[in-house]
Amino acid sequence: MTLSEIRRSAIEPALLLLPAKMCSPQAEVMLLAIGLHESRFVDRRQIITVIREGVRLNVPEGPARSFWQAELGGGMVHGVLRHHLTSELAVAVCAARGVQPVNERIYTAIEHDDVLAAALARLLLWTDPGKLPGKGAVDTAWQLYLRTWRPGAHSRGTQAQKDELRAKWGRNYAAAERAVYP
Repeated sequence: MTLSEIRRSAIEPALLLLPAKMCSPQAEVMLLAIGLHESRFVDRRQIITVIREGVRLNVPEGPARSFWQAELGGGMVHGVLRHHLTSELAVAVCAARGVQPVNERIYTAIEHDDVLAAALARLLLWTDPGKLPGKGAVDTAWQLYLRTWRPGAHSRGTQAQKDELRAKWGRNYAAAERAVYP
């Protein structure tokens, strides 16, 4: 899916479900950058590597779902339902999307409901006390992503892996900015 397609089909409708103060080019950049970083807007289910019958395979069987790769007990599902800044909004978004505001129901729905997933991803960003990064603030955006998504690949990775993830973030953030600020 192209960035313009994901903006049109998921992010823009998601932001319409939220208060106007949550809608901004900076929010769109973050949602695009995180989606690119997590799934390339290709995989709605986390890809993991397994060995079956001696063959190494990449399969969509990981615990994270949606283009923003949310886990059942993570911030984008459980967290936004419980956070004092987002709980009422998360329930309202679920109602608008016809999903019961229960972790398991949301977790199942976000695999195929990109609007719901994008709205919950925006709510997760809202739980962070800082402002959204401005144009060109790739390092600030990286720190926001680390605080809110808490990616296991980064926290468990070697320094070389962390450096590669940061470089990948830079490329994704630049692509997201080009899509929002042409």
